[in-house]
Amino acid sequence: MPLDLSNRLAPAVFLDRDGTLIEDKGSLRSSTQVVFYDATVPALRRLQEHFRLFIVTNQSGVAKRELTLDEANQVNAHVVERLREHGVQIGAVYCCPHQRTDTCACIKPKPHFLLHAAQWHGLDLRRSFVIGDHPHDVELARNADATGIYVLTGHGLKHRGELRGDDVVTANIAAAADWILSGIGGTAPLVPLERHQEMGAST
Repeated sequence: MPLDLSNRLAPAVFLDRDGTLIEDKGSLRSSTQVVFYDATVPALRRLQEHFRLFIVTNQSGVAKRELTLDEANQVNAHVVERLREHGVQIGAVYCCPHQRTDTCACIKPKPHFLLHAAQWHGLDLRRSFVIGDHPHDVELARNADATGIYVLTGHGLKHRGELRGDDVVTANIAAAADWILSGIGGTAPLVPLERHQEMGAST
């Protein structure tokens, strides 16, 4: 069934940062450490034709004192600026600086940031997607009544066995965009999980 995009509330795609848009190198303290996947910009350009784009990232290294909040914010700003330079507009970056033992309200998979974005940006979460390389990204989508898409880049291969049987798995951000966009025009069916698992995890 084609996605219904007639609702006055906008659909969105919420993007994990490390391992999804850029290479996961641990706690990044400098913009010089940022390396984008080749597929990122083309995929986001296609998605933004139909969806608002947001980044949602857990940066527990701040709480662990592996980096400062200012360093995390500077890296996030660099990611947004680099994407803007290539024609991709990010509506907002939501960054949780806590670790799980802090029992905060914002760490993924808690839906705090998605609910906030929906209220402030007029979004329809039921027609929205979350893309990430960790099971908590898919769980975040479920908790917000959105659709989760798991990518095999970053830590994706490592945690793949923790997924539910009906979770959608794609090779990378490009394949995730293909899966989402195939449902808009109605010209191609949404590809089932088994088909995606046959694809290579190229970045």
